[in-house]
Amino acid sequence: MSVFLLDNTIQHYDWGSPTRLHELLGDTPDGRPAAELWLGAHASAPSLARTPDGDATPLDALVRSAPEAMLGKRISDEYGPRLPYLLKVLAAERALSLQVHPKPHLARAGFNRENRLGVPLTAPERSYRDDQHKPELLLAVTPFEALAGFRNPRTVVALLAGLDGPLVDAVREELARDRTARGIRAAFARLVAARGDEACPVHVAETVASVRARVEAGSAHAVDDAVVLRLAQEHPGDPGAIASLLLNHVRLTPGEAVFLPAGEVHAYLSGVGVEIMASSDNVLRAGLTTKHVDEEALLEAASFEPRPPSAPRRRRTGAHGQSVTFRPPVREFALTDALVDEDEPLALAASGPRTVFCLDGDVVLAAGGTRTSLRRGGSAFVPHDAGKLVVEGAGRVVCAFVP
Repeated sequence: MSVFLLDNTIQHYDWGSPTRLHELLGDTPDGRPAAELWLGAHASAPSLARTPDGDATPLDALVRSAPEAMLGKRISDEYGPRLPYLLKVLAAERALSLQVHPKPHLARAGFNRENRLGVPLTAPERSYRDDQHKPELLLAVTPFEALAGFRNPRTVVALLAGLDGPLVDAVREELARDRTARGIRAAFARLVAARGDEACPVHVAETVASVRARVEAGSAHAVDDAVVLRLAQEHPGDPGAIASLLLNHVRLTPGEAVFLPAGEVHAYLSGVGVEIMASSDNVLRAGLTTKHVDEEALLEAASFEPRPPSAPRRRRTGAHGQSVTFRPPVREFALTDALVDEDEPLALAASGPRTVFCLDGDVVLAAGGTRTSLRRGGSAFVPHDAGKLVVEGAGRVVCAFVP
């Protein structure tokens, strides 16, 4: 069984960087924002899998044609003839939308409901594009910033002290009434609902002006205030800028990772990262976007329990600890980040489907009796029947697999 080189789709969302993904891939920027590179078999944008003789097949079709050979019996029995994870490389020049991904039962119910209503899969008002949940893990390639999960209500109240405006007053009112997850939910709901108010841009501007004044006076909350000002500049009049004060601010250094379970409200702010998730394109947006906001579905799907961001369990291997495997508490995926040295080939996941992306250098994938070269920006799919996978050469790779 051969290893398949991949041709992958770039998604040109408006928050993407016009240069960073192209620099990584070694090709020429075309002036458009390049936001995400999809490496997987999701029906929205499946990779093309190329055999050594040059034949190309969409990866989802390849998996369906021989699920046990591609996935292994255990995985094909559990998930059917589909790759259960989706790997992405993400380059954020501006903030992504404030969003949440549904849990399994909500994804199935929402997808079936919209199908019964006859909402086309590509319709802008569609909330559920498949029936899968979407937990995800983000590994930072460059310094990376994000918002993830809700802060303790007392911390939120302290951050709001001295800020002006009806929206801030509404948040304070809800948290004064209830400093539990119920209060956080009510406060967040007030901000989401404000998007439909004609006076919302004026109210947001009033609060942003008070944040700016606090910064000029020497803010004790300089980092959080800077996020508000940046979001307000990128999305004028959007209450999502104020909602950022309810959320944990996350800063990752290269090599660090954060896990976002389904239901976690989050927004990526800036940086380049590798993202691994259950294979889904379900996004319920809350703000910082011009796209559809489904307030009812969002509030049903989101978790409002205050908690710090989740760092996934990780395990180091290799003689010098140069291979790090992240194992979040989900069944669909895990991710290995490995530095490969010419003096020490590295064995990666030994079975199941594996997707390898070369972040740097030149490496060789030895599997199934074949040797496949990858350079920086190159990627490959290694099927279950290829057996043991060893990476040789010098460089850095990430490998997605099913644990």
